[in-house]
Amino acid sequence: MILKNKVIVIAVLLAFISCSKVEKAKDFTLEGRVFGTTYKIVYLEGAENYQTGLDSLFFLMNKSLSTYIPSSDISRINRGDSTVVVDDLFLEVFKKSKRIYTETNGFFDPTVGNLVNAWGFGPKNERINLTDEQVTQQMQYVGLDKVIIADGKIKKQDAQIYLDFNSIAKGFGIDVVARFLDSKNIANYLIEIGGEIRTKGVKKGNHPWVIKLVNPIKKDNAKGYRKIDLSNKSMATSGNYRKFRVTEDGQKYVHTVNPKTGYAIESNLLSASVIAGLDCADTDAYATAFMAMGLDKAKEFLAAHKNIDAILLFINENGNLEEYKTNAYN
Repeated sequence: MILKNKVIVIAVLLAFISCSKVEKAKDFTLEGRVFGTTYKIVYLEGAENYQTGLDSLFFLMNKSLSTYIPSSDISRINRGDSTVVVDDLFLEVFKKSKRIYTETNGFFDPTVGNLVNAWGFGPKNERINLTDEQVTQQMQYVGLDKVIIADGKIKKQDAQIYLDFNSIAKGFGIDVVARFLDSKNIANYLIEIGGEIRTKGVKKGNHPWVIKLVNPIKKDNAKGYRKIDLSNKSMATSGNYRKFRVTEDGQKYVHTVNPKTGYAIESNLLSASVIAGLDCADTDAYATAFMAMGLDKAKEFLAAHKNIDAILLFINENGNLEEYKTNAYN
């Protein structure tokens, strides 16, 4: 009888200890630097801090797609290494880029890398004021239709073609994090990397995820330009109001290189914010394409793609800030 009672007591103690180890779900905010910029990840009612897992994902992305890391797969490919077998991350970004390249009639094109470098906005920081002849020379290496994947390897029509997925990589990184959080059954989160954002569910207090759109004229104004309910959507903004350089003679060059002309000269758009219930990589790529297209072509594209919303900011003929927005934001 005494032995039986001891067994019962031990069982109760073990059950108590086991229950005490179950941590109550908590809300987490993780912040840091990745892809040459900052990130902020907020998720509610998480079982644990997933920082280690996220760091591993960021490492894999950089190893595959960073043009700023000499040992990455894309850097090796750009140097002419034809032995690289690309991983699933590279393959997905490549296929998505191919699709959006076709959809935008080539205004989104990751093969402008040589020109991005030459104009001074890539990892090489060359800052060359290209002549018309030099631009024409470089344009023969532009065109994603000149690159394919065969047997897991990149095949280029010319070895000098330079791939640069930076105009889609931040958005893609957000999508990778979103899938990770989904796999952990996180129902409510916001992921922001370098200004690109994707959300799911609601924020604390059952409130929608509302963000502020930057005013490109007063980019440091904390009030922003307008508020947007971004619940269960992705948003990416591209603009030339932060990354640009001005030469001694007053010529302004911007980081968005037009893949149709090869020049890094401003279009009439100040910024393009794309909002959609799509992958953030898609919105990232479309925003880049719109900046290259300019206002009129971007409006035509949006009219033909009703699943995409956008707010396009530009300076009108009177020198005032004006916006074009799709119906969802009228």
